[in-house]
Amino acid sequence: MELDFHMAIGEAEANYANNSRLQRKALIKTKPVLEKVMRQVYMALLPPTMVVADLGCSVGINTLLFVSKVTSTVADAQCHNELGCHIMELQFFLNDLPRNDFNQVFQSLQQFTKSIAAGHPKGVALPPFYISGLPGSYYNRLFPCQSVHLFHSSYCLHWQSQELVPGGKMLLTFLGRKKDDVLDGDLSHLFGLLAQALQSLFTEGIVEKGKLESFNLPIYGPSIDEVKTVITRNKLFCIDHIELFESNWDPYDDLEHDGMHISPHRGMNVAKCIRAVSEPLLASHFGEYILDKLFQRFAQIVERHLAKENVKYSVIVLSLNRRD
Repeated sequence: MELDFHMAIGEAEANYANNSRLQRKALIKTKPVLEKVMRQVYMALLPPTMVVADLGCSVGINTLLFVSKVTSTVADAQCHNELGCHIMELQFFLNDLPRNDFNQVFQSLQQFTKSIAAGHPKGVALPPFYISGLPGSYYNRLFPCQSVHLFHSSYCLHWQSQELVPGGKMLLTFLGRKKDDVLDGDLSHLFGLLAQALQSLFTEGIVEKGKLESFNLPIYGPSIDEVKTVITRNKLFCIDHIELFESNWDPYDDLEHDGMHISPHRGMNVAKCIRAVSEPLLASHFGEYILDKLFQRFAQIVERHLAKENVKYSVIVLSLNRRD
């Protein structure tokens, strides 16, 4: 799993860096919650160095967008004297699986530092910040006990309690569902359409029967009530904030109402987004040779589906406090 379940990397058009607009929209949407969480942490703890870990950081503009928002929030607090005379440094750990393209992240840091400084208001000092890469699975221990003030993760789901300092927080954004029925959700529908595309390739003799029958991709989007139940049973965290918002399947559809977004590229936009997050896993099981045909077929199926109804992802935003 650690070898195959990373985002699509490299210079190809289908890579994650070129097809992560959906995730970027979620980062922008959750900015007010991030700012609130940041203020709560530093006002309560006033650490000389705040340690922030971004789990599942991947690569591309979204990776450093999060760093930018955290840095700007602290700079704004210092400008408004919320921290008094306290000067706080920031230590960022960017975590993902070992095959993530960390080199691309590191190569962009110099330009990022220049751009964040240039885009900041004059007279407002940016806090000193330091960025390190941390390859490894977050299902294993990544940090010493009580060493991290804020965990952030967008579109990954996990809990890290022992590594958080007392008073530390987690901010999670992940796909869920709006309805109670487990099977009545747009996430289930979307991957059901991908299954249809795979089935059609089997019918044409492109995909082997054994490989099709042995492939199982357990995708599950919880409801808000289910998330609350898990946290209550866990007893390690308490909920500070939870909400659900919706985001269109087509990452280039910015309409917030239920009107139909007509675009000849809707199906392909969705297919590129899903390919960017699933290509390594599919290539490992079926072989790279099926990918282009699979996602062309998937794009056609999605396009037909979107012509009938406008569907959205349900996205849950969750802020957790560690219980002392």
